[in-house]
Amino acid sequence: MRGDILILFIAVLFVSGCTQKTFEDRETLLSFLKDPENGYLQQKQVNGLDVAVMYRPTDLLVAQELRGDANQQIIDSLRKKYNDYLYFNLSLSQNGKELLSTLPTNRNEFGALVNQLAFGMDQKIHLYTQSKDTIEMADYVYPRMYGMSGSTSILLVYPNNEEIANSEKLTLALEDIGWGTGEIKCKFDTNKIKEQPEIGFK
Repeated sequence: MRGDILILFIAVLFVSGCTQKTFEDRETLLSFLKDPENGYLQQKQVNGLDVAVMYRPTDLLVAQELRGDANQQIIDSLRKKYNDYLYFNLSLSQNGKELLSTLPTNRNEFGALVNQLAFGMDQKIHLYTQSKDTIEMADYVYPRMYGMSGSTSILLVYPNNEEIANSEKLTLALEDIGWGTGEIKCKFDTNKIKEQPEIGFK
């Protein structure tokens, strides 16, 4: 009898500990991620600059790459490809416009900001663990939108390593890039990343 109770207790503990969510498609997953209450989106407004950082789960990138019908083998292969890294989307705007449409007052300032966004953001953005270990950025992608977007978006890529796995919190810090904001910090619960939501691909 005691053995049955113990097994039942362990089973309940296991089920209650599994909080990973599964969504039917990319759109419903995105809606979940965009709700700050769920812990995957951090938003700040400092000195007129709107900053949003959203963690992008593996399956969001898998869904972007899938074309048409895909079998489980292809899905598993893509998941393996993206699981080695963490992806964050950094969005910067002022008054609903991207940075190049608001900050520069002359051609020199415009050129300097373009250069900063395209080649220097790895020196301005830092990710570190609870024990202050810095995670070196693997890459970042800045697509020029030429005023056609409401914000400047940058995809940040970091290695998914043991230091991250052993940390309870991650802090993504953005240095001042010309708005007089000082350093802006966004904190994420690492358990949210470990239990990241998935898409139930069909």
